[in-house]
Amino acid sequence: MPHPLLVRPRARASREVREARIAGWLLRPGSGGPFYGWMIVAVGFLIAFSSGPGQSYTFSVFLDSIIEDTGLSRTTISALYAVGTGVSALMVAYVSRLSDRFGPRLVVIFVAGALGVACFGMAFAQGFIAFFIAFAALRALGQGSTPINATLMVAQWFVVHRGRAMAVMGFGFAASLAFMPPFARALIDTLGWREAYMALGVLVWLLVIPASALFARNTPEEVGLYPDGSDRAPLEPVTVGEGERDDRRVLTSLSFWLLSLPLTTSPFVVTALVFHQTGIFEARGLSATVAAGVFVPFAVTTAVTSAVAGLAIDRVGPRPLFVLAMLILLAGLGVSRLIDGAVVATLYAGVLGASSGVQRIVQSTIWAHYYGRRGLGRVQGSATSIMIMMSAIGPLPLAALEGVTGSYTPGILAMAAMPILSIVGVSFARVAPATVDAPQETRTA
Repeated sequence: MPHPLLVRPRARASREVREARIAGWLLRPGSGGPFYGWMIVAVGFLIAFSSGPGQSYTFSVFLDSIIEDTGLSRTTISALYAVGTGVSALMVAYVSRLSDRFGPRLVVIFVAGALGVACFGMAFAQGFIAFFIAFAALRALGQGSTPINATLMVAQWFVVHRGRAMAVMGFGFAASLAFMPPFARALIDTLGWREAYMALGVLVWLLVIPASALFARNTPEEVGLYPDGSDRAPLEPVTVGEGERDDRRVLTSLSFWLLSLPLTTSPFVVTALVFHQTGIFEARGLSATVAAGVFVPFAVTTAVTSAVAGLAIDRVGPRPLFVLAMLILLAGLGVSRLIDGAVVATLYAGVLGASSGVQRIVQSTIWAHYYGRRGLGRVQGSATSIMIMMSAIGPLPLAALEGVTGSYTPGILAMAAMPILSIVGVSFARVAPATVDAPQETRTA
């Protein structure tokens, strides 16, 4: 008897269907089986988790060891990191277009392989240019290309329950946030920072490549299914607000920029704070171990608020939740000025994590919500490139102001204006949700 995950009116004897039946062997046949999209969410979880080696929360643990080993200044490394992240912004736009063309499954396998190589490149880097190349590769592959492919893959499999699916997948980011910093700290203390990066590279290969090759599929339509496990297809073609049907009109519209620019506030602010977290905490008399340890409460509140936001966004839409994320971020900036011990440091990390959890759900669903599934990689990739560019800039002014004034306070106070301006900006965006949805057309690999 065919597996219930794959029996639908449009099922056909194609290579994709046969592959999906093989991929479904872990789930027992029988009536009422779960929708295969949740297997895609599980793969997305692993992909999201494995982005850790290229994320700021992991790199921040390595920062002081790199400075001590190489003699490079904090400002110099911040500048290299910023330029490297800028390269990431350019690359993610290209990679997202490849996902539109070939599907995220094939692309993420290559990206994960390259991310592991980049970790080894970081381990062997010597000199200014080598570190720049390593930073650029880690950020382009870990911060940008890996997460967006997880998001694009899950977005294709869900429409009605997209927020819920993104929340479950987002637990991968929260788990990475909780696990990677203390794990990296332990590896550094035991093996050294270079060997630690090599170990992280192997971990990426083991987690992502087999799971993606065996179980990931680009769209439900490839295997004769429909989004959310429905018995009927979403209507075609997609229409979006203000009649913006083609990519060029979308990317040059005022509404696109009034949505995309406010979404850069959290990446800018949180990346700056996380990148310099060890320095900020040491200025308050706290150790590097505490700075790494508070990523655990950060991750816990990120996971909790992601789950709540994932359920809420399917009901209220992304804009109200974005406003909430900005208000929580503003509160986190305020708490950062009160840090005087481990308790307040934990509270600060928890508030910042709560904001990040809501923000993550908003940024992973907002583009599919307003523009539909067709060509989603191009639209979301462009928006993600802008966010990555702003996250690249974030650590630099904070480091520069600290170098001039001897304190992180002026930079943190200046960043407090950004959430307020973002709330104002997004309120002026005039774009209606996509009235219908269509599948992403890809070439099968």
